[in-house]
Amino acid sequence: MKHVSLSRRRLLGVASSSLFAALAAQALDPRRAFAADATPLKTGPSRAVILLWLNGGPSHIDTFDPKPGTPTGGSHKAIKTAIPGVLFAEHLPQLAASANKLAVIRGMTTKEGNHQRAQYLVHTGYAPNPTIAHPSLGGWVSHKMGAPDAGLPAFVSIGGPSFGGGFLGVENGPFVLQKAGDAPPNLARSGAVDEARFDARRKALDGLEARFALETGDPKVEGRRALYGKAFRMMGSPKVHAFELDDEPAAVRASFGDTDFGRGCLVASRLVASGVRFVEVVLDGWDTHQDNFTRTKKLMETLDGGMAGLLKDLEVRGLLATTTVMCMGEFGRTPRINGNDGRDHYPQAWSALMAGAGIRGGVVHGETDASGGTVVKDKTTVPDLLATAATVLGLNPGETVISPIGRPISLTDEGHAIKQVLA
Repeated sequence: MKHVSLSRRRLLGVASSSLFAALAAQALDPRRAFAADATPLKTGPSRAVILLWLNGGPSHIDTFDPKPGTPTGGSHKAIKTAIPGVLFAEHLPQLAASANKLAVIRGMTTKEGNHQRAQYLVHTGYAPNPTIAHPSLGGWVSHKMGAPDAGLPAFVSIGGPSFGGGFLGVENGPFVLQKAGDAPPNLARSGAVDEARFDARRKALDGLEARFALETGDPKVEGRRALYGKAFRMMGSPKVHAFELDDEPAAVRASFGDTDFGRGCLVASRLVASGVRFVEVVLDGWDTHQDNFTRTKKLMETLDGGMAGLLKDLEVRGLLATTTVMCMGEFGRTPRINGNDGRDHYPQAWSALMAGAGIRGGVVHGETDASGGTVVKDKTTVPDLLATAATVLGLNPGETVISPIGRPISLTDEGHAIKQVLA
């Protein structure tokens, strides 16, 4: 058995480009590949999701739920938005002007204050459990809505690895692009490998996998084969140009801001236009235990250009009516400002944004008290937030599939769509 595995690994090393090897490496995940369709997909107003992930946990008080003139308010000033009576931080002027397109959810509350656990929760809707790997929302979307013969992955993560398909299989995990703006590297075959030789290697790999599956009964083989197929199709797809920005007018690129995040938002718009179903764009750096106000000023300026540019670009492309945009991190930050001019982890109260397909713009759902420390109206859980996204996609938040360990697992953990933000 060891010899079979080594041969397959050696063949992967020469079969094609490093793109192929990178995707195949993801398939060696020890979690069991699993797929099950319980009910047919219904049609919702949304056909894709773009998640803007604010990694590290942004302060709600310093962004979308400011508390001007209070001891916890901090040094950022507040400005009016397009929603009467609603304020944003001063460093979000474009989003403030576009607030009539946004549903501002100020009542988010969770119990996970550890980064890794909270990130898992917000992506999957479940607290981490050592007995099972839950699919992320992106994994569910890939599984339920991804076209098997598409030239691009159904799920792309830009700027970070995100969370994957869990028990739905590695083939529903994200294709990770570390930096936006150029096509993924090494899409072309090696110069010494012509089409006939490449096809022969594909057949040899398939033979090795078939023998490995026969001799071991390993259920991961099916997931690996699906992943290999995605890699092969992507290598030959003309749609890979969606990753490139060279043909975008300079004015369009500039409107997103001269940042990796801004370029990621523009690529996300192009990918959705090319049929990708779920794109996550990561803006890191929000873990502001120190020097919170200097750091969040720069981060908000980056977010403001990227997200406002994304909403405008989707609208111009005619895609905002069929694409749902979400913006959030793993938790909020303390109302109390610590001795290092920073704010610490705070899951009890935080904010998220939604916009686009199926979402009512110009609304605020939830309210925190004067200090920003407690949700006093319309508490919203992560399962409810993800159920809202699932609902506008036409997915059933309560749909249950049987996991590899025989447990029924639903898309959300008893989540219910937030009716007040649905269009």
